Amino acid sequence: MRNFLRNLSKSLTSTSSDESFLKFLKKIETLVSKLLSLAMIVVIFVSVVDLCLMLARELLTPPIAFFNTSLIAIFGLFLNVLIALEVLENITAYLKKHVVQLELVIITSLTAVARKIIIFDSKGASGFELIGLGTAIFALAISYWIVRRSNHYYSNDEADDEDP
Repeated sequence: MRNFLRNLSKSLTSTSSDESFLKFLKKIETLVSKLLSLAMIVVIFVSVVDLCLMLARELLTPPIAFFNTSLIAIFGLFLNVLIALEVLENITAYLKKHVVQLELVIITSLTAVARKIIIFDSKGASGFELIGLGTAIFALAISYWIVRRSNHYYSNDEADDEDP
């Protein structure tokens, strides 16, 4: 630990060490991303086990083969797993390219908002919550459209540059 701190202080105080410091930061980012990936794998595994246990409990308690819990709650658990998988995909994409894939982040956000709408309890909700969800959906849809359009524009622009 002492050597680590000594090397860190040298890299911070050295005048020509901008590149080495940036390399150090990149290593830290990679390490944190890998740790987050491992943590998400644990979260996904626990979520799937929880979902399977809940389904087994629902199917095996009387009346057998019928759900005592509403399907909405079950769909919410399925969407939790899907959202966790999308978050893992975001982290994996970051590890591959070291760039945040904005389109993936927006899609994950749309899935999370869709989950909220699916499990939404309209009886206990206020009008402000509905307005907030509607605004979030609208903003995310516009954001997705802008990002998708700009990605398409830049990918066509790069393809034009490659043609002789």
